[in-house]
Amino acid sequence: MEELSNLGHGFAVALTLPNLGFMLIGIVLGVLIGVLPGLGGANGVAILLPLTFSMNPTSAIIMLSCIYWGALFGGAITSILFNIPGEPWSVATTFDGFPMAQQGRAAQALTAAFTSSFVGALFAVLLITFLAPILARFALKFGPAEFFAVQLLTFCSFVGMSKEPPAKIIAAMMLGFALAAVGMDSVTGQLRMTYGVTELLKGFDFLIAVIGLFGIGEILLTMEEGLAFKGKSAKISPKVVLQTWKELPRHWKTFLRSTAIGCWMGITPGGATPASFMSYGMARRFAKDPQAFGKGEIQGVVAPETAAHAAGTAALLPMLTLGIPGSPTAAVLLGGLLIWGLQPGPMLFIEQKDFVWGLIASMYLGNIVGLLVVLTTVPWWAAILRIPFAVIAPVIIVICAIGAYTVHSSMFDVVMMLVFGVLGYLFKKLKYPLAPLVLALVLGDMAEASFRQAMLLSQGSLAIFWSNALVGSITALALLMLAWPLASHLRQMLRAREPGGVEQLR
Repeated sequence: MEELSNLGHGFAVALTLPNLGFMLIGIVLGVLIGVLPGLGGANGVAILLPLTFSMNPTSAIIMLSCIYWGALFGGAITSILFNIPGEPWSVATTFDGFPMAQQGRAAQALTAAFTSSFVGALFAVLLITFLAPILARFALKFGPAEFFAVQLLTFCSFVGMSKEPPAKIIAAMMLGFALAAVGMDSVTGQLRMTYGVTELLKGFDFLIAVIGLFGIGEILLTMEEGLAFKGKSAKISPKVVLQTWKELPRHWKTFLRSTAIGCWMGITPGGATPASFMSYGMARRFAKDPQAFGKGEIQGVVAPETAAHAAGTAALLPMLTLGIPGSPTAAVLLGGLLIWGLQPGPMLFIEQKDFVWGLIASMYLGNIVGLLVVLTTVPWWAAILRIPFAVIAPVIIVICAIGAYTVHSSMFDVVMMLVFGVLGYLFKKLKYPLAPLVLALVLGDMAEASFRQAMLLSQGSLAIFWSNALVGSITALALLMLAWPLASHLRQMLRAREPGGVEQLR
């Protein structure tokens, strides 16, 4: 009942006229970002974050989170109409969404995608509504050792659960830690890796790095690929929407399975992209006719979209309660909270009730508004893709430069944005993941501070990380995650040595 009362208060905050306006603006901008290939939720939030500095933190986070919801919706439009994933997690949607568009069923595919996205996000918001306060109360028991153990678990989970090569993940993470260490040591006051450059005394600004890594890096890569837009036009009529809605309840098992996968992958550092692929694979495995997948099967649209939205929304749960982002976009939003002077964690639910519950209420409203906006404006977004990329790319670069300059009103930040852009481009060309680097850049300082505080409390003894059942179990789980890829590799080697093992592996 307490959660429902707080949620009612949150709706009172979110339903004010200015916040509703920011919500609508955020959804429209988010859909635009989702439609334009090479941007995405994390990029859009990072680029537009400087515009919110003068706003009330509650209004700012409502607008930024709605940009995220809009981007999640918008990614499906290009995937289905043009076979161009607007977002990484929309790749799985192209498998059946684009064949449906080619068969003249684009409106049905888009309606299924948007409705599935709405359902997945709704279940994830319900999860946040009722689990976040419980998790926050539990987190009040945390000290420096426990917080470091959770942060260690986050880093190790990226290594253990990601599909990327562990060596590349660790290399990206180490670079993120190194970048986070630049500047003045907050404990000793000594300078670290500034090399006489006074602008680096404060270290690398997280926002500048993210704008460069995501925005500029993606633009450079897309320019190299010479992206051309070709696809189908689409218009969604009320008749098609109602017909599709009548058909979707038959796939309730796919909805439930995909929501569970998405929520789990969102709370853990799995992310929306693995969730969408895993959900698509599970839907195909349990389908009556697996051979229909890839040829225009509606379940092939429902499964990845439901999971991606559930994961994208659920990723905000660990960010709000523990200060641990579950996705790159949540990491950007975490950076925004820190810039506004808000410390994510259990005390946020006690000290900033208006902020937290206003945000949660806006998730409900934002998803409803987002569903209505995308269902009614699909032809407009499809028309945008007819604009030559040579026109769109410079506009995005100018927006990035303005966003970077407004952080500290410094041209040095614009130069650093370009440097990070080249780094992001190189990472993508070499197929190194950016998410671990961003995570380490955001959490590096916090993890270092928690570790040093724990060491001061224990007088330099690592035994503090095994001093009670809570911290000991989290630390053990983190080490297990870190060793998981090695254990999997050893298991494969043992199978290969068995008679016929090599043939089985092949």
